[in-house]
Amino acid sequence: MNRPASSNPFAAAQPAMADVTLTRDDMKFIATLVYEQAGIVIREHKEAMTRGRLARRVKALGMNSVAEYCAFLKTPQAAGELPELINAVTTNHTAFFRERHHFDHLRKDVMPRLLQERSGRRGRIRIWSAACSSGEEPYSIAASCRDVVGPRSDLDFKILATDIDTDILTRAEAGIYPAELFERLPSDVKPMLKLEGGAGRGEARISEELRRMIAFKRLNLIEKWPMGGPFDVIFCRNVFIYFDTQTKASILDRFVTLLAPGGFLYLGHSESLPQPHPNLRLIGRTIYERTA
Repeated sequence: MNRPASSNPFAAAQPAMADVTLTRDDMKFIATLVYEQAGIVIREHKEAMTRGRLARRVKALGMNSVAEYCAFLKTPQAAGELPELINAVTTNHTAFFRERHHFDHLRKDVMPRLLQERSGRRGRIRIWSAACSSGEEPYSIAASCRDVVGPRSDLDFKILATDIDTDILTRAEAGIYPAELFERLPSDVKPMLKLEGGAGRGEARISEELRRMIAFKRLNLIEKWPMGGPFDVIFCRNVFIYFDTQTKASILDRFVTLLAPGGFLYLGHSESLPQPHPNLRLIGRTIYERTA
């Protein structure tokens, strides 16, 4: 990221090595700012990780220390840096067909039911990957659904893939990954991804057919959501672990509002509802169905 020198009053000549010391006050400031901006809770045991990620921003901006970076964030000129801060502290860890049972349920139970319900007319199916990271989740969704739907042209089918991290969304939309990721996939799902050439040495690209099924958009889950729904399926996996109970409950209520009756919500393997919800029932491992 290159910025004009005038946009950063704290910028200095790039030192040989910046001071990456993170004081208790600076850690508290960063944690508060990130919580206010994205609802993400940075806990004290994440100090070393936070320090390392802030150090990358210090280097990118040509600053001398983490303290200087924190001082910059307190100025009006730092408004454009806030998304970069969120990008820096966001954890992006995912894989194709991660938590395989969710995709098996989608392919074997959900999609056949939806197709049967909407046969004989132009059917509308909407799926939301609510924290899509580098794209492996929505492409796995697209591949699973395409395997069931086939070449039908009478189906209005779309996947919305959102994330707060603008850098990771750019990578996700390109659909280019190290070829070794695909080579390690189980033989029964590998053909579903329909790879194409031209991605570069040692890389492979998701086919245009699957890429066209997905719209990638930036979305902060604690801000206003522009879409109106309803969604037949929502994936929000391994996201709630970064929020406090109040934020999780608020987001969950909004998910339920956008989820069609009979629709499904998938959470991560280590997650559960912040509290029982009157309109959701557990039907499988971290799989919930909206009942009303």
